[in-house]
Amino acid sequence: MYFLGFDLGSSSVKACLIHADTGAVAASAFYPEREMTIAAPKPGFAEQQPQMWWENACLASQAVIKKANVSSDEVAAIGISYQMHGLVVVDEHLNVLRPSIIWCDSRAVEVGNQAMEALGEEYVLPHLLNSPGNFTASKLGWVKQNEPEVFAKVHKFMLPGDYLAARMTGEVVTTPSGLSEGIFWDFVNQRPADFLFDHFGFSHEILPTVLPTFAEQGRVIAAAAAELGLRAGIPVTYRAGDQPNNAFSLNVLEPGEVAATAGTSGVVYGVSDQIKFDPKSRVNTFLHVNPVSSASRYGVLLCVNGTGSLNGWLRNALFQGSISYPEMNALAAQAPVGSDGLFCLPFGNGAERMLENQDPGNTFKGLQFSRHGISHFTRAAQEGIVFALYYGMEIMETVGVSLKNIRAGEANMFLSPVFRDTFANVSGATVELYNTDGAQGAARAAGFGLGHYNSRDEAFVGLTALRTIEPDQQLAEATKDAYANWKAALEKSLS
Repeated sequence: MYFLGFDLGSSSVKACLIHADTGAVAASAFYPEREMTIAAPKPGFAEQQPQMWWENACLASQAVIKKANVSSDEVAAIGISYQMHGLVVVDEHLNVLRPSIIWCDSRAVEVGNQAMEALGEEYVLPHLLNSPGNFTASKLGWVKQNEPEVFAKVHKFMLPGDYLAARMTGEVVTTPSGLSEGIFWDFVNQRPADFLFDHFGFSHEILPTVLPTFAEQGRVIAAAAAELGLRAGIPVTYRAGDQPNNAFSLNVLEPGEVAATAGTSGVVYGVSDQIKFDPKSRVNTFLHVNPVSSASRYGVLLCVNGTGSLNGWLRNALFQGSISYPEMNALAAQAPVGSDGLFCLPFGNGAERMLENQDPGNTFKGLQFSRHGISHFTRAAQEGIVFALYYGMEIMETVGVSLKNIRAGEANMFLSPVFRDTFANVSGATVELYNTDGAQGAARAAGFGLGHYNSRDEAFVGLTALRTIEPDQQLAEATKDAYANWKAALEKSLS
């Protein structure tokens, strides 16, 4: 018996097939080989076509079944992870009405700010734990205000993972965790936020059916099965946003446990058992996913929009794509800690929640033609990303998240020795890297949703720490000095 996990990112859709009892990966695949297109029809806009997600999910599904050389009759359940905070709107026939407004789109900032002002911080924050800001609810509000002819046709709104599941099952379903990430969830009353629907003028009819994160959420219909290369009737038993799912993938389920990722965006995600919020909504609190605890768990999330995307931009701009990321990592290692005074403010991919929804753009500072070369640029970019993450981690600590031990998958920017060493040295935390990813985590979670697993030990067999990075006391002081200079420059640029 096998479980199939999908991870719908903004760059690609990955699928992973794991053996239900051993946890071993039978096969994995991702599509497309080149990054999916993100359209920017106006400055600050970011959109993708949901049909593109579906087509690449089908290709990835077909590939893993073929690679594993198994029958789809052996696939017992499907789990879905997806890029958070996106908006998909469909008509009554589930036809998509406009491109998805995805996570890094900044257009709805003012819509969210106006909602916060109208409803009052003293009411909104205890109920939503966040400002409506630039999240999914505000994006839907933007559509209502600016595209009334589209909004008039809306039968249901969905998050990206809800859409992928709907294509599989024909059923429009979401979860409390998903609604909390879209800022549709009332934490005081433990239900969808009626007052926010009323403020925006949303009919409650456009809300999908709400089901538990770990539960049967529909079964694959025949037409979808044919496109996916699967059998009809397989249950979808889990869905979650990519960051709660990344934490699940790393067995980060209880208070004090912390997960990190550095793909297109960079995220640190800590688990808490306390309902706390940052009054400025620079870090955000959502419902976490935990199938083994009856107590409520909350995920405190910090996001930097442009991490891998900055690294990719440098690769194309400086090297015209002619060198690999490992070669870039080797170049970065040639420069000293602190990049000899060159540093990078690694923004430029939309409004940053950590910076109170400001969009300062990307900046390299301290450049001296006689001292700095390509290696300094590559290192400064990686250090700048880590420093931006740590800047947010300092905020996370004010809402009770401990940062002594951080887990991540050995992937993306954590493949760089400079990146992971800088991470450990500036934070003082031990960094543990594991042999997992979001698609594998979604597959394991599908087993929980099916009822096959009853404990963490059962579900996470095969999860292995591949590398542990401890802070280097000899380099930590220089790293912290470089961070102090970076932080001073950031705060000056924002003043």
